[in-house]
Amino acid sequence: MKKRRKIFLVVSVVFVLALGVLGYGYYVFKDVLFLNNKFKEGTTINGIDVGGLSKQQAQNIVATKMMDYRKEIVINLHHNDKTWTWTGKDFEIDNQIMPYVESVFNYFNEGNLIEKKLKLTKLNGDTTFNISYGEILTGLEEKIKNLSNEIDIPAVDAKLNFDVTKENPLVFTQEQYGEVVDQEALKTIIDEKLLNSVKIDVEVPMIEVIPNVLKIDLEKTVAKRGSFSTNYSSSSEDRKHNVKHALEAFNGMVITSQQEVSFNETTGSRTAENGYKKANVILNGVYVEGTGGGVCQASTTLYNALLNADVEILEVNKHTLPASYVWLAFDAMVSEGYSDLKFKNNTDANLYIKTSADDENVYVEVYGKPFAENEYVQRRVEFLGAIPHPGDRIVPDTDGQYSNKVTYKGEYLRLKYPREGYKAKGYIDRYKDGVLIESELIRDETYQPQEGIIIEGTEEVTEGITLPPNTVNFIPPQEESLVNEENVAKKIQKDNPSNYNP
Repeated sequence: MKKRRKIFLVVSVVFVLALGVLGYGYYVFKDVLFLNNKFKEGTTINGIDVGGLSKQQAQNIVATKMMDYRKEIVINLHHNDKTWTWTGKDFEIDNQIMPYVESVFNYFNEGNLIEKKLKLTKLNGDTTFNISYGEILTGLEEKIKNLSNEIDIPAVDAKLNFDVTKENPLVFTQEQYGEVVDQEALKTIIDEKLLNSVKIDVEVPMIEVIPNVLKIDLEKTVAKRGSFSTNYSSSSEDRKHNVKHALEAFNGMVITSQQEVSFNETTGSRTAENGYKKANVILNGVYVEGTGGGVCQASTTLYNALLNADVEILEVNKHTLPASYVWLAFDAMVSEGYSDLKFKNNTDANLYIKTSADDENVYVEVYGKPFAENEYVQRRVEFLGAIPHPGDRIVPDTDGQYSNKVTYKGEYLRLKYPREGYKAKGYIDRYKDGVLIESELIRDETYQPQEGIIIEGTEEVTEGITLPPNTVNFIPPQEESLVNEENVAKKIQKDNPSNYNP
């Protein structure tokens, strides 16, 4: 029992003595290193000897010396064939030196923890330290930003220029890669180089900037969706002018997604002041001369191009008399105040319109987002039959409107011929891989038959007056029409030649 007590006592004494030695060693080590809260002899910060100095003394002398060294700073920055030089005079020294000095002072207490928080490099063992000038030069980040503004070359996206003067109006510009200063990397390089020298050369680090839109990709997003042309070769020059003039209002038009367009609003009033000339128009089923005749051929050409492009039609109306330049149920009559052609860009991309003309035809092309692969649309007309006309009606000239043509009973003037009517349906057929996948009925039109009008004079023929021979033949009601799907177009062309079309 006594032996165990002796062993325990000896162990206890040894343990206490060991603690004492370690504690004494720590305090001796601490006193040697910091010399009673002073820097160890031989300790340097940026080449400045701070050994034996207190933290406050070290802060003052380091700040003073660094202010003097600032005059020697020369930073040469190079990019391509240009050089920019910054000197120490371009900066102020941050007067907050104390955190860096204290970091050195506390190094043995907190080690790398403080070293990671501040731009502080430990050299040659435990007594030589450098504070980066880049950390304490006031305005360095601003100067780097200004340099970046001067050097940076932004990336340029590929673009589509819709040039209607060219046969293919889709003109794509090549994208351009850009480059910008890597500002963080530049600051880091300056920091690191200034740790070892006050005169440094730096190659400005750049970052390549890739454009958001590449030409090869942009070219895949736009294509011709549909087109249409109509013939006006037999029209008068004034009528041709009106057709072309109306379509010119759409030439080069860019229509954004979901945008709605009105033909009447786009072309404006059909007046001489607005550039239109006199040509035949339909008034109450009769062709009469009026300003703007032929504009309906412009609207009809545009309408059919839009259909071929599968663009949504909001409003369209037929003529009183069928037009000879297009299928039944595919005409588009426009008239200010009561009939318009309206459409909407129902795609999720821009639509582009090009119009053109020569001596025989007018053309409309619609460009935009391509159809899905191997998909396309076609127009289709279904001729349902003809409606016999009611023949002629004789109308007395009671108000004397035609007194310069007819005066007496038995004198006749034909105002218009009777016209048979027609029924037809218009469809848009959608195909994929050559297979019909949908047939949409878009028009169900009846062109009412028109009676012929013969004007007769109203005065009685008195003795001694001989009337000239009557050359106006009375046309009776039509019993049946011989028109069928094969010859209806020729019949319409004969009855309503393009020079008389609206």
